[in-house]
Amino acid sequence: MNRRDFLGTCAIAASAQAQTKFDVAAFDRPRVLRNAGRYLTEKPETVTAAQSKRSAGGVHDFFSEGDYWWPDPAKPEGPYVQRDGMTNPDNFVRHRQFLMKLSVQVPALAAAWKLTKDRKYATHAAAHLRAWFVDDVTRMNPNLQYAQAIQGRTTGRGTGVIDTIHLVEVARAVPFIAESGALTPPQTAAVKQWFADYANWMATSKNGIEERDTKNNHTTCWFLQVAAFAKLTGNKELLAFCSERVKKVILPGQIEPDGSQPQELRRTKPYGYCLFNLEALATLAHIISETGDNLWTFETPDGRSVRKALEFMYPFIADKSTWKNPPDVMYFDKWPMRQEALLFGGLAYGRKDYLDTWKKLPADSDVDEVIRNYFIRQPVLWV
Repeated sequence: MNRRDFLGTCAIAASAQAQTKFDVAAFDRPRVLRNAGRYLTEKPETVTAAQSKRSAGGVHDFFSEGDYWWPDPAKPEGPYVQRDGMTNPDNFVRHRQFLMKLSVQVPALAAAWKLTKDRKYATHAAAHLRAWFVDDVTRMNPNLQYAQAIQGRTTGRGTGVIDTIHLVEVARAVPFIAESGALTPPQTAAVKQWFADYANWMATSKNGIEERDTKNNHTTCWFLQVAAFAKLTGNKELLAFCSERVKKVILPGQIEPDGSQPQELRRTKPYGYCLFNLEALATLAHIISETGDNLWTFETPDGRSVRKALEFMYPFIADKSTWKNPPDVMYFDKWPMRQEALLFGGLAYGRKDYLDTWKKLPADSDVDEVIRNYFIRQPVLWV
């Protein structure tokens, strides 16, 4: 057995040992049931419930506008100008808000069903899934052609594909709702077909390819989404493609040998972006590793790995006061949340310190910016 195989065996053993010592379902049960009970009273709202006159799409098309783009003081009626890190509160965000609500509601309801087997949770989650992905009157078209538009510049761009990061945990919830019987087999097939169509659009469209080939968290989130949707729909070819690109593109291009993330550190919100990208990378590693291709133990020849990325950020999660870089220009006081990268990494590497820190951090927020950038919230569905 070579050194890499030995390390992989040790990591798998450590993961099993850690899981026997930490019952995630028991730990998170009170929170899951408290939240799911509240969501039982909330009706589905899809993209058809609100429109913007600035959208070039139709009633079933998702529309959003670039967060950091503002009217030009010198030319108020001209093309918008960028102010990186500064969110324009007047931009259209209703569709994104609806999508974020879906991403909060459905996974929580699915987790509650998994814990209790009470059909009411699955039934309500199924109503949301049908509204978004099945029913002709309310469903969303499976593309993001009109996302992250910029007034006076573009009707949509590849950058917008990141808006559907909130569908990752929704996709994770689908098999649980299907298992409950709250979705009929044809409805389950229709939901899966929607995700298959969307993954195909991501992989073949101009905007999707543009997003795939960026160099920072947008790339990571593209592959996370495609991997999650491919796993739901059984697309082994796409899963293998995602794994290969993590090894050959994401880790070499985004993670330094010391574990730092230079693409995120240069932003005006370096702390938040490092957490966000790490969350996406760890979740992607978790999904791919479930297929038998263990990304937790993979390391490039010059030492870049998911393990190193976690080790670099962990001290700053455990004690943010040690952060050596400039603070984020907005929302710095709202981070960290209960970063699931610590949970996944803690289990994969047998790191009790990761798990202990994870347990102490806040799991829920009512701040839109936090909800938008903290997208894995139901560990019961994952471990």
